[in-house]
Amino acid sequence: MPSGRVHNLINIATYSVLAAGVLVATRQGLLTVTPAQALNFTLGFFVGTFLLSPDLDLAEGRVDSKRRWGRLGVLWVPYGRLFSHRGLSHTWLLGPLTRLAYLAVVLGLLVGLLCFVWPLFPLPALPPPASLKVLLPLLFGYYLSQWLHLIADGVRPDHGLRHGLKKVRRRF
Repeated sequence: MPSGRVHNLINIATYSVLAAGVLVATRQGLLTVTPAQALNFTLGFFVGTFLLSPDLDLAEGRVDSKRRWGRLGVLWVPYGRLFSHRGLSHTWLLGPLTRLAYLAVVLGLLVGLLCFVWPLFPLPALPPPASLKVLLPLLFGYYLSQWLHLIADGVRPDHGLRHGLKKVRRRF
């Protein structure tokens, strides 16, 4: 299993090759990518690489992704206790979703606590729902960064399915 630094280098190298390929394909008229789509993909990819790594399931220890959150890194310790390393958090579809859902729950709890402690705190208005043109590049960038991490760890796409079936077989 590669170190966090190697995972980051793999992702950065892949992003560089992918960006160069998209740039060439766009200039040759083979592909159309708007600047907003490129920015959203890049944002999702780098958030997934540097802040929401699959290794946050090790957040009780020294994990690069947790350290990048600074003092807020402590918020990821419960995530590390909830998910065993290379368990559900290292599945191809649900794993990345667990980190997004966990982050949403933590933010909701923090806003709720803030409203309880300081009832007159002016909360910003919720933004309007994002369109698929915004969400798809963000999610694609995020998921691709996660999948590169899992590939480097040697985790196959059927990882979650195989472990689930083993648990079912043990019960019968």
